[in-house]
Amino acid sequence: MSEERGEPSDGEGIRSGVEESTGDPRVVLALNAVLSTWFAWVVVWGLDFLGFIALTLQNVATLALILFAVTYVAVLR
Repeated sequence: MSEERGEPSDGEGIRSGVEESTGDPRVVLALNAVLSTWFAWVVVWGLDFLGFIALTLQNVATLALILFAVTYVAVLR
């Protein structure tokens, strides 16, 4: 039946493709950058709400770069 739908019958499929894939490091770096920036914005917004620091682009960018570097070192170590 799987041959009728054009699926390989010898066990190759999405599961084996995912298990053997090493991935594209650019995707990991892009996700790291986006998530670090988003998290930095949330943290700086919260600290601004509490009155500790101002919500500025410089504060968000600084924290985002720090988070990006820490996660890069931790993940790719």
